Amino acid sequence: MRVRRDKRARLLAAGAAPYPVVVPRTHTLAEVRAGWSGLDAGEETQDVVAVAGRVIFVRNTGKLCFATLQEGSGTRLQVMLSLAEVGEEALEAWKHLVDLGDHVAVRGRVVSSRRGELSVMASEWSMASKALRPLPVLHKDLSEESRVRQRYADLVVRQEARDMVRTRAAIVSAVRRTLEDRGYLEIETPVLQLVHGGARARPFTTHMNAFDQQMTLRIALELNLKKAVVGGVDKVFEIGRIFRNEGVDSTHSPEFTMLEAYEAYGDQHTIAELTRAMVLAAADAAGGRVVDTPLGEVDLDGEWRWLRVYDGVSEAAGQEITPDTDAATLRAVMERHGLEHDPGWDAEKLVLELLSGLVEPTLVQPTFVYDYPPSAQPLARPHREDPRLIEAWDLIIAGVERATGFSELVDPVIQREVLTAQSLQAAAGDVEAMQLDEDFLRALEYGAPPMGGMGMGIDRLVMLFTGAGIRETILFPHLKPEAPH
Repeated sequence: MRVRRDKRARLLAAGAAPYPVVVPRTHTLAEVRAGWSGLDAGEETQDVVAVAGRVIFVRNTGKLCFATLQEGSGTRLQVMLSLAEVGEEALEAWKHLVDLGDHVAVRGRVVSSRRGELSVMASEWSMASKALRPLPVLHKDLSEESRVRQRYADLVVRQEARDMVRTRAAIVSAVRRTLEDRGYLEIETPVLQLVHGGARARPFTTHMNAFDQQMTLRIALELNLKKAVVGGVDKVFEIGRIFRNEGVDSTHSPEFTMLEAYEAYGDQHTIAELTRAMVLAAADAAGGRVVDTPLGEVDLDGEWRWLRVYDGVSEAAGQEITPDTDAATLRAVMERHGLEHDPGWDAEKLVLELLSGLVEPTLVQPTFVYDYPPSAQPLARPHREDPRLIEAWDLIIAGVERATGFSELVDPVIQREVLTAQSLQAAAGDVEAMQLDEDFLRALEYGAPPMGGMGMGIDRLVMLFTGAGIRETILFPHLKPEAPH
């Protein structure tokens, strides 16, 4: 770095800007490759172009220097600098001032080298941006920690990292287009909230000086979207950042991207069909509907199974389990299968843990797991046929929950009872329990239509199609601070 800083100083001393405002550029590297791809080995043209890019390879010989430039798309192009074309002063300056990682601008004729490599034969060059840190070694893999912590360097040297950015963008675009084609309207709702709700999760807290008020960062998009439906926006969605002050692992991040969508006069079945359409559109954007996963090949064009919670748990446990099964029996099942549990858990919590431990890891093909106990989703409607259940599902693909949906609870009286019970749990020390949101209840009291709603983690959807962990799918994930140098 001292050597590179010295070169920066020498550029300034010579009157050359190491970081100019602009550099001349008539073509991208990709445009040159597309426009002159048919040249034969050794063929030269009189076509003059001005290109720019990052130097990722350089070979300086006596009277002829070679370099490979790379632009943001990953496209690469060779440039050549000869004594006869650029002159002695410019050639020596190139040799003594240009390092790997620098951005340079080159003007010259389009030619093909003797080996058939499409190139620009420079007549002049200039520095576009002097890199003061050396790039990672291109042929040596970065550690996962370095890839995530210094994503900017990872993007420069690794095509897979650049592909991840584009794949994620394509997936989000496909999901958004599917919703818009079905008449959904995208809106934005507040990140700062007075009362956290819409999910069971521990929030981040902050303070608003203007109101001298403690605030939380949102843990879900749900409540404000439902208010919009109450107001007459019958089909609504949002793709936004969510913040949950919880653990970090291969499938969880404290900051992630969530899609939520709500439809007036829909239910869990109409919203399941919407979810399937979005996943298929994302698959098409990501490269195909047959996906390799650690649990096996997933065929998204195949059957999407519906599996009741208690049926799945009964089969996995080897005995019949129903909504009336007591907690003592369920604890015995947990112990028999070697699953840890808290002695204070009630029967519903134990069933959910059995589902998570015994059933979900076995579900490779797309499966809607449905008919949950009420505590699983406090904002879901009671089941139309069995009051011991709610109308809710989770979509499991390759052993991981990818989306959740339900027939929404719109009765303000029952919703108040549910949220009151949640607020009592919060008062008793449950940091994940929802609080009583009077404004949301007031909105429901104006009359909410029957409604179906769903939520899907964009990061987990990207994980499905790329095989990456959540830290790879998030461009700049949160990490522990680096140790002091």
